[in-house]
Amino acid sequence: MFSSSRYLPQHDSILHRNMHRDYPVITHGEGIYLYDEDGREYIDGCSGAMVANIGHGVQEVAEAMYQQARTVSFTHSSRFASRPMVDLAQRIAGLAPGDLNHVFFVSGGSEATESSAKLARTFFLESEGEDTSRHKIISRLHSYHGGTLGAVAMTGHIPRRRKYEPMLVQFPLVAPAYCYRCTLGLTYPGCELACAKDLERAILEADPGTVAAFIAEPIAGAAAGAVPPPDEYFPEIRRICDRYGVLLIVDEVMTGFGRTGEQFAVDHWDVTPDIMACAKGMGAGYIPLGAVALSDRIADALVSGSGQFTHGFTYSGNPLACRVGLEILDFTEKHDLVRNSREMGRALFAELESLETNHIVGDIRGRGLFAGVELVRDQQTRECFPPSLAAAEVVTQECMARGLVVYPGSGMVGDRRGTKGDQFIVGPPLIVDRNEISEIVARLEAALEAAAARLL
Repeated sequence: MFSSSRYLPQHDSILHRNMHRDYPVITHGEGIYLYDEDGREYIDGCSGAMVANIGHGVQEVAEAMYQQARTVSFTHSSRFASRPMVDLAQRIAGLAPGDLNHVFFVSGGSEATESSAKLARTFFLESEGEDTSRHKIISRLHSYHGGTLGAVAMTGHIPRRRKYEPMLVQFPLVAPAYCYRCTLGLTYPGCELACAKDLERAILEADPGTVAAFIAEPIAGAAAGAVPPPDEYFPEIRRICDRYGVLLIVDEVMTGFGRTGEQFAVDHWDVTPDIMACAKGMGAGYIPLGAVALSDRIADALVSGSGQFTHGFTYSGNPLACRVGLEILDFTEKHDLVRNSREMGRALFAELESLETNHIVGDIRGRGLFAGVELVRDQQTRECFPPSLAAAEVVTQECMARGLVVYPGSGMVGDRRGTKGDQFIVGPPLIVDRNEISEIVARLEAALEAAAARLL
């Protein structure tokens, strides 16, 4: 249990994710800080789950929400559009890579990735006919694409799949771009991008005529801890997809809208996907909001074909959510938060170097304000802690005790078992300043020292 103030009683009406944990009751937030019922302060060092990009308590957003709610808060997208919906789609199309000029709105990341998969299938039905065999979605080991059954089927993080395996479509999985623990037993750059070329193997084994898309996070997030690929990886992935007529879906749910120091993470490598899923920072925690951006080629196939996308959600593109999304983009641009993410990201990684002397810190990686720290029992051998020690949870407890919130994860080590490995992500709101970076790292350093004393 976290040593903190007052908690919701365990016998209340909420079904928590972890029913053996107590939860502080948060009353309000301001900037990068959260406060509980006893006035205790926490630095939101992971933006909740890389969501609160613009920080907490932004009055401009609250005012925009209020004004839109007074006008019209809901229309169903099967019958109406709205000015906020139209304007937000145009703004996203202007920010998205290449010719991703068309937008389908959803309410969150799982909806965005599921919609992307169904959109890929729809594209081939429209362009190849109803007898097309293209339906398989290839993904990577140690990936996470959402919590609904379709999204979990595309997820390669075994702990998130294990209980639901009988319910899942079994899609092919390929090697992740994970140089610190290469699942192919190779070393970069002598590996010649074997992890990227593993996609070609999987396509050929599955039969290219049955593969609709490959989905990947530009920088692996919740399931692996901010693992970036080699710079040549995504350009090679793009070439392989083109060679076999496979669509490339990038999952920018965590990384989109400035998190990595570019508008979208694929911008680091000048790669344009066919479909892009985004959410989290798009609504920035103020409202559930996500989107799928798609290329001209895909949109043209639908428009010139049946003109139908047989899919949708009740709250897709509702005026209230879209108006909030516009205000968040305005705030992001007004305060130049993509640049700040890039600059404060450099400062964050420079200060995180001090953690390398801690014996349980194995790897520090990421881009911008998206930093992952992998925990090890032995720095030289990279031995993992036994799962029974719950090392990531121990670090989380010690961080919480010092008023710092990080985003923990585990189970990213070991081929198709994923039973070992501990990591956590540091990703404060993009408004963070230099002094706050120093405070985050100071609290983290103290927490890791205490965790090491408990674990070693």
